[in-house]
Amino acid sequence: MKKKLELFLIFFKIGLFTFGGGYAMVALLEAEFVSKRNWLTREEFLDMVAIAESTPGPIAINAATYIGNKMYGFLGALFATLGVCLPSFSIIYIISLFFDRFLENDYVSYAFKGIQVCVIYLIFSAGIKLLKGLTKNVMNITVFLAVTVLLVILSLASVRVSTIVLILICGFLGLMVYLIKKSLKKEA
Repeated sequence: MKKKLELFLIFFKIGLFTFGGGYAMVALLEAEFVSKRNWLTREEFLDMVAIAESTPGPIAINAATYIGNKMYGFLGALFATLGVCLPSFSIIYIISLFFDRFLENDYVSYAFKGIQVCVIYLIFSAGIKLLKGLTKNVMNITVFLAVTVLLVILSLASVRVSTIVLILICGFLGLMVYLIKKSLKKEA
């Protein structure tokens, strides 16, 4: 149990003092587990990085789980993963306690309004890039115009519709269009 606690504390320290995400953490992991403690060979570490990058989820959590499991099995993976996650979770939780008061600050409020404009611009520019790459045919132009008109109407009417509902509706409509096109090709 002492070794698992040591593993937890190592990952807690790395999680607490690493800024810049999981990739910034890779150098600290190598220094701690390859150079300082010799718990992993250089080849094992490179394998761990490759596995952590290729599996779904944040690289920091994947790396902690991998190293913990390699060192001490399931409990090692659990301790290492908790160790790397707790610092960021705690910091975000503390920030959330003061977030409302934080937003009451005029400068912060103005900054968030500016960020909203930037996000709208980023989404709009991504949409324009996708639109330029779209094959220009009757079906695609019709769908694009219908979605644009619907979005404008919903926005002007201030209708709040769940994003999940919109995704499901669009997925259903896309499936219907696909099936209609497929049946028309069979008849032709």
